[in-house]
Amino acid sequence: MSNYHSTPDGNGSWQVTKEGAKRASGSFDMQKEAMVYGKELAKQTKGEHFIHGRDGRIPERDSYDNDPFPPRG
Repeated sequence: MSNYHSTPDGNGSWQVTKEGAKRASGSFDMQKEAMVYGKELAKQTKGEHFIHGRDGRIPERDSYDNDPFPPRG
């Protein structure tokens, strides 16, 4: 299980980084491209994908295996 983060890179682009890695797994011009790539990596490893906004906050995250806090209903 690996966790991935889609984050702005500070230069106007977006990157996907595996938690604990020193380098990005991928770099993209648009946030949507980074989100799609991060989602696929998280699905393959049955991990989580955290989507960061430009302000650094995490407004969205997705789990692809055993979610410790599944939605109700």
